[in-house]
Amino acid sequence: MNKWKGKSKGTILGYRIFVWCIRNIGIRSSYFVLYFVALYYFIFEKNSNKYFTYYFQKRLNYGFWKTKISLFKSYFTFGTVLIDKTAISAGLREKYTYEFDGVENLKNLLAEKKGGVLISAHIGNFEIAEHFFADIDFDCQINLVTTDQEVTVIKEYLESVTVKKSNIKFIYVKDDMSHIFDINEALSKNELICFTGDRYFEGSKFLEGDLLGKSAKFPAGPFLIASRLGVPVVYVYVMKEKNLHYHLYARVAQQVKKRDAQGLLNSYTQNLESMIKKYPLQWFNYFDFWDDID
Repeated sequence: MNKWKGKSKGTILGYRIFVWCIRNIGIRSSYFVLYFVALYYFIFEKNSNKYFTYYFQKRLNYGFWKTKISLFKSYFTFGTVLIDKTAISAGLREKYTYEFDGVENLKNLLAEKKGGVLISAHIGNFEIAEHFFADIDFDCQINLVTTDQEVTVIKEYLESVTVKKSNIKFIYVKDDMSHIFDINEALSKNELICFTGDRYFEGSKFLEGDLLGKSAKFPAGPFLIASRLGVPVVYVYVMKEKNLHYHLYARVAQQVKKRDAQGLLNSYTQNLESMIKKYPLQWFNYFDFWDDID
């Protein structure tokens, strides 16, 4: 069964092509190259095609042709998100526009001086959120809790072409659970802790919750930790719109009892489901998410 292994797809050559296109032919012209990349994945990525065909047909109830078109568009959209992330990091932030929806929820969270937890998902382009926070005088520090399993050569290359370094810090999940101390230290400084809640990988603890009408496994860590810390929880997504425009959503989590990790997960899946239905092409979990495909 094809499960997420903690690594994203992509090669150093692909990222070099993206950077060359952005620098030499512009962002929108770079999008044109993606038609060929998306076509390649549409034809040859049999596993991803199978899992996302299930997603469109069985979970979103799309017909045959709408599924095929949506599959191609999903690959294309994913490529534009990668180009945007690279372009913004390379100093082209001014090429983009944005809007904040619920930014007062983040401001209120920081005003309480308790720190706070953000929970996002692999939907849209949350990795660029920090570049937008500075525009509204968000004097805060975001700590992204993550596994350290991405391809090192890609990391190093992206850092080498980045003009404006992100202020986001990383807290890496460790087997000895020492990352819990890092999280508590960050919260004591009124900083924000960010988790993504929609990728469970084999061997880790999980909780089960319903998403799009069927039960799936979710990583237990974000919901166990957030439900025990006694700090505000906000769901945050940065979604791509037309014409180099991004829309940041911030929604306060439905109030649940302390230590009720399952209740928090249920609140999260309801919120995530509404976002998936609004932006069905921007949920980028290309694996057997529901454990429902032979």
